[in-house]
Amino acid sequence: MEKIKVRGLVLCASWIFFVWGLVVVIKGFYDSFLGEPEANYFSPHKWDFISRSQWFTWSGFEITYGFACIGMFLALRKYASQLPEYVERPVRKTDFEL
Repeated sequence: MEKIKVRGLVLCASWIFFVWGLVVVIKGFYDSFLGEPEANYFSPHKWDFISRSQWFTWSGFEITYGFACIGMFLALRKYASQLPEYVERPVRKTDFEL
């Protein structure tokens, strides 16, 4: 019999969503209050190419997307609590040889 970890895969995916969501939320709040688009560095006058309202819309999207990823983290953690730790199955023979 071989053991296949089931819950560990879901927990690993949940942590990836959490870390990515946290990074995106921090970046979104940074863009909202301190950041500015790179186009401002290359334009004669700031906020010529991208308006402030467009920039706030973009940062709001980043914040929403980050919180959605954190929500996926919570949903996957809840789902993982219902899964078994591992599943046992008989070892399968394959025709493939090295």
